Amino acid sequence: MSKSRTTYVCQSCGAVHALWSGKCDACGEWNTLQAEQVESGPPKGLHSGSGSLKKGKSLDLVGLQIEDQKQIARMVTGIHEFDRVTGGGLVPGGAILLGGDPGIGKSTLLLQAVCSLALQGLKCVYVSGEEAVDQVRMRALRLKMDHAPVALASATNVRDIASTIDQNEIDVLVIDSIQTMYVDSVESAPGTVTQVRTAAQELIRITKRTKTATFFVGHVTKEGQIAGPRVLEHMVDTVLYFEGDRGHQFRILRTVKNRFGPTDEIGVFEMGEKGLSEVPNPSALFLSQRQPDVTGSAVFAGMEGTRPLLVEVQALVAPAPYGAPRRSVVGWDQNRLSMILAVLEARCGMAFSNSEVYLNMAGGIRITEPAADLAVAASLISALMGRPVPAECVFFGEIGLSGEVRAVSQWGQRLKESAKLGFTNACIAETVSSQKKTSASYSDMKVREIKHLDDLIHILREGIV
Repeated sequence: MSKSRTTYVCQSCGAVHALWSGKCDACGEWNTLQAEQVESGPPKGLHSGSGSLKKGKSLDLVGLQIEDQKQIARMVTGIHEFDRVTGGGLVPGGAILLGGDPGIGKSTLLLQAVCSLALQGLKCVYVSGEEAVDQVRMRALRLKMDHAPVALASATNVRDIASTIDQNEIDVLVIDSIQTMYVDSVESAPGTVTQVRTAAQELIRITKRTKTATFFVGHVTKEGQIAGPRVLEHMVDTVLYFEGDRGHQFRILRTVKNRFGPTDEIGVFEMGEKGLSEVPNPSALFLSQRQPDVTGSAVFAGMEGTRPLLVEVQALVAPAPYGAPRRSVVGWDQNRLSMILAVLEARCGMAFSNSEVYLNMAGGIRITEPAADLAVAASLISALMGRPVPAECVFFGEIGLSGEVRAVSQWGQRLKESAKLGFTNACIAETVSSQKKTSASYSDMKVREIKHLDDLIHILREGIV
């Protein structure tokens, strides 16, 4: 006979502890352990009286060939940036988890998406556990989408939601948010690890069976990770993060997991009075306010999935008033900046140790690829020497610890996008420039071969780009 026992589960990482303590041993967070009741021993009804496993029902095995192509036809929202990130549209029965900071626009984005799908004749249901129905209606009125035939409900009981899905043929379902949902058979408060895991598992199970595409809105922690158990991201088919500064009008929708499409795509939106609008050419938008002849400014030609993206890298080097100079970064990796500064000092003889260094990726975007090393180095050198980087030049390349510049992938698309926006010069790694003339779309660009950071310093000092 199974007995009930008390365990303590960390609400930050999901680690289980036998005894309560003020600090979680797994993630180091304080005051995150909450008591939960669990059943010890084997699950009821799983074993027979003799102790052997009960005989189950035989599974119906099927082949790989798709019998009906209509069952897997994607549902396209018509919001191109959204469809790009999801891999071309929604898959029936797919579960999508959308996370982001409070007030970033998660509910607004999903309401615009389901309204667009509902206007195409699909049955869409929006279930809010945080807002009343009238509050959702007010948002739809502000977005000029109140005429869309979307069914609304305000509920948090998973049993009631499951019954609604069973009794109605629903194409798209929105759960806003998964942290507010609860299963009445679980003795835990909504938002705890057990409730989030159990509620998501039950909703995913029933939506897979009914072929309902489901969105889960997820809260995030102060570190930017989706709150609740990490297993939640493994259970869903797609994980999206909505990024951006609340004080900035740009928003980035980024894919980190997608079973039905690419995992490195981004969609760019602009927040306005009428909700989120698409940004079809984010490169031109990110560079629209760039000032010419300013020291510490360089343009990086990057790639986000299959999309080339040009971003302005800004650096500022100032005398340190105190003993320990600051190193501040916005939109890039702090450790990567420390490495670039160390290479410039050790290999090129440039002195940054007595100066404060500030680095910023303009536009509120976050860059993760190592190809930005060369553009960062160019902005730092320009800021230290007080010489502006030529405004018509772009940079991309990875920097090694010996100061060498290494080639990066998809260089042709980077050059093509740069030429389209009017750039006439490029500083890249040596190995790719020999193939530059193979495409007429950027054959007029002047490409400089950079083998070592010393070459970059010479180019910027002499202004011979």
